[in-house]
Amino acid sequence: MIHEIEVIVENEVGLHLRPASLFVQTASNYQAEIKVRNRTRNTDYQNAKSTIGVMMLQCAKGDIISILAEGSDAALAVASLKKLVERNFVAL
Repeated sequence: MIHEIEVIVENEVGLHLRPASLFVQTASNYQAEIKVRNRTRNTDYQNAKSTIGVMMLQCAKGDIISILAEGSDAALAVASLKKLVERNFVAL
């Protein structure tokens, strides 16, 4: 099953190294294939389990990101990543 959500990045530094690392660590906890894109900047989807891929999105505060997951735990994966972004990348 495929699940997709959108969430606004409210973190002051956007999705830079530390937040990107936490995002990737969280995504890596799931078996689902997870992709993320910066909808605000109209980027291509990147592998959410790749720090370089997530950093390439150049997400700044106020940007909208789309998180897309496919697999048996896709719903849990997108919910967990959404919560992480909404909590300004404070580990869950």
